[in-house]
Amino acid sequence: METRNRAVALMRDGVPNRIVAEELGIPRGTIGWWRSEDRRRRGEIFTRPTDCPRCTGREFDHQAYSYLLGLYLGDGHIIAKPKQNHLSIYCGDVWPGLIDAAEEAMQKVMALPSTGRRQKKGCTEVKSYSAHWPCMFPQHGPGKKHERHIALEEWQQSIVDAHPWEFLRGLIHSDGCRITNWTTKVVNGARKRYEYPRYMFANKSDDIRQLFCDTLTKVGVEWTTLARGSDPFNVSVARKASVALMDAHIGPKY
Repeated sequence: METRNRAVALMRDGVPNRIVAEELGIPRGTIGWWRSEDRRRRGEIFTRPTDCPRCTGREFDHQAYSYLLGLYLGDGHIIAKPKQNHLSIYCGDVWPGLIDAAEEAMQKVMALPSTGRRQKKGCTEVKSYSAHWPCMFPQHGPGKKHERHIALEEWQQSIVDAHPWEFLRGLIHSDGCRITNWTTKVVNGARKRYEYPRYMFANKSDDIRQLFCDTLTKVGVEWTTLARGSDPFNVSVARKASVALMDAHIGPKY
């Protein structure tokens, strides 16, 4: 009882559960239970602190948000349940820099929620635990993104307009790539092989592809649509000047 009273006193003074557990040599689960029991006895209603920009009105990193928005629209989803709330971005393991960039963007937009990584087959799920991610991504909803309407709110579009390259970078990092194409031409009677770089973006959502293409146009990048069968899921950037522009601001995944 003496140890429990000491733990409760520390927690009432604002010492985090983890520190109390380490100092007293008590499992964190036990410390958490003692804290909840102490709150219940005192009739204290616990409200989890939040640094959600939409709820608190605080400033946040718009550049990081524009990148994270692109990642979310491509390979992200939100779980919003009573006891399970998080934003997840799935990143291929062959691009470790992308994994780091996704977690860094989450922390820059909302620093208070804890982040974590979960290994999956061939990819890493980067997660940020907060019930407020739907506030930041109102595109969240039931069903798959390509089966529902996706449109940016006015405040989101203002951020994308201010940081278009970060938005495009997030979309390319999630559902795009930089590849080397090749073709052959007959020159002086001999067939020669020519290689050239190209950026590709593929997404089944007409709305998300339109957001991508509209933003490309705004920054002066020429693009074309390539059909996959009868479905125009692929957007291509192949003109030399446009590829050079993309290279200057985005580059290959890493």
